[in-house]
Amino acid sequence: MATITLGGNPVYTTGTLPEINSKAIDFKLVATDLSTKTMKDFEGYKLILNIFPSVNTGVCSNSVRAFNKKASELENTKVLCISRDLPFTHEQFCGAEGLNDVVMLSDFKEAAFGKDYGLLMTNGIFDGLLSRCVIVLDKDGLVKYTEQVPEIGQEPNYEAALNAL
Repeated sequence: MATITLGGNPVYTTGTLPEINSKAIDFKLVATDLSTKTMKDFEGYKLILNIFPSVNTGVCSNSVRAFNKKASELENTKVLCISRDLPFTHEQFCGAEGLNDVVMLSDFKEAAFGKDYGLLMTNGIFDGLLSRCVIVLDKDGLVKYTEQVPEIGQEPNYEAALNAL
C-alpha cells in the first residue's frame, strides 16, 4: 500500500507500483470504440502509461494534453491515457480538444488494472479511482520508469518519463 495525498489529506492505494525492470502485468482495458485492449495490442512499442483519476479535472486533462503534444514526436512509442472514466467521456474529451496522438483507455468495468498495478485509491473523495501515475515500458514490456505523484493535485514529471524512453 502506498500513501499519497489529496489537498494534504492522506489517501491510500491498493499496493505499490511495479518494480523497475519487472515485466509489466497484462491488462484488459476498454477503448473509445468499446473494444478491449491488452498488452498484446501494443506489442513491439514502447509505452507511456499516463494514469489519472478523471479526464474531467484540470490536472488530469492537462496531462493528456501534454502527452498528446509529445506523442507525435516519439518514435515507436504509444501513449496510453488510462482512467476509470467511461469510454464515451474519453471520446468526447479528445474530440472536443482535437487530441489524436494518445490512446484513451478505461478501467471502468472491474478496476482490475488499478488493483493489479497497485494504484487504485481506497479512501477519500476519490475512493475507487486511479491515482495519478506514470509508468514507462520498453518495447519488451519491461518497466523502465514509475512515478506515483505524491499529491494528486500535482502534474507528473513529464520530462523524466520521456527521458526514460
